[in-house]
Amino acid sequence: MKKGILEGIVVLDLTRVLAGPYCGMLLADMGATVYKIEVPVKGDDSRAFGPFKNGESVYYMNFNRDKIGCTLNLKSPEGKELFKEMVKKADVVIENYRPGTMEKLGLGYDVLKEINPRLVYGAVSGFGHTGPYHQRAGYDIVGQAMGGLMSTTGWPGGEPTRTGTPMGDVLGGLNLSIGVLAALLHQRMTGEGEKVDVSLVDSVVSAMTNINMIYLATGRIPERIGNRYESTYPYDSFKTKDDSVIIGAGNDKLYGKLCDLMGEPELKTDPRFTAVKDRVANHVTMKEMVEKWTMQYTVDEVADLLNAAGIPGCPINSIDRVTRDAQIAEARNMFPEMDHPVAGKMRLTNNALKFANESADPSRPAPTLGQDNDEVYGQFLGLDAKKISQFKTSGVI
Repeated sequence: MKKGILEGIVVLDLTRVLAGPYCGMLLADMGATVYKIEVPVKGDDSRAFGPFKNGESVYYMNFNRDKIGCTLNLKSPEGKELFKEMVKKADVVIENYRPGTMEKLGLGYDVLKEINPRLVYGAVSGFGHTGPYHQRAGYDIVGQAMGGLMSTTGWPGGEPTRTGTPMGDVLGGLNLSIGVLAALLHQRMTGEGEKVDVSLVDSVVSAMTNINMIYLATGRIPERIGNRYESTYPYDSFKTKDDSVIIGAGNDKLYGKLCDLMGEPELKTDPRFTAVKDRVANHVTMKEMVEKWTMQYTVDEVADLLNAAGIPGCPINSIDRVTRDAQIAEARNMFPEMDHPVAGKMRLTNNALKFANESADPSRPAPTLGQDNDEVYGQFLGLDAKKISQFKTSGVI
């Protein structure tokens, strides 16, 4: 197995689609032994999500690399008992069923903690396991809508917009990972297990920090403002000869550098723009003045001038540019190549973790459905080949 900073941690991953699998992916990338447990025959819903390469879902393969794959029917009595045996040997269980589903199966946290008092149980769902909405179904778009993100994303006068990536799910997966790691630390210090309950909606609300505070502090409801930032300016996209460039002059020092770079040092003492709050209040005029300068150059020329002066600035990269960028793709290895037994060679999206002494880069392709049944039930649980064959025939695994 892959070594890493979480080597020796055993995780049972019952999750499907994105938020839960993203958590399992991070734990696996960091070296935990993650057993991806799927429904026999069908597997994770995302196996049917495109795009596909040689018939295999690229969506599934990205979020389930570095995991050991097995199938198990948790609705069958034999399947429940097999899972309980696995729980005895595990450190962590993660699931993203609708709240109450695991309890209906007889495998809720109250049952599992009696089997393994040290167990860390992580659950991510649309609305969490408490409250009047806890039984509601929830996908990423529900999290973004209910949590307020869509209401503040887009352009003035336009429709509320979900982010281009499923940010609600990603935030849910990240928060579940953080909670599981904190509970593991608690487990190591006290010997006690814990339940981690994460909601997609809560995850989005938590990420809306400064936006929420505008309303809580002032009563003003934040609206869609495009690429501009509510808290400082110039911090926006600006037109150039060929496209738009990003400038993030987020404090007085950087603003002063920008004024000098534009050849207008007098703007540093202009009372309309002296302080951050003044530049925010007069952002329309400020944008016009910055664009008089940026329109003289191309995006890449402006970006080069900004970075040479120590001012944050960059092009708005399309994904093809991201995957070719020397910093992102090469130096930070954000698109490592992997050889899948069916899909063949392909590039994945890496996690953002870099450690000084351990690798968190993916090293094992996602499993085909039930690929590791013999390893899981033979080596991990110690069943003989005859028993495993019987379970396969009867549809238990």
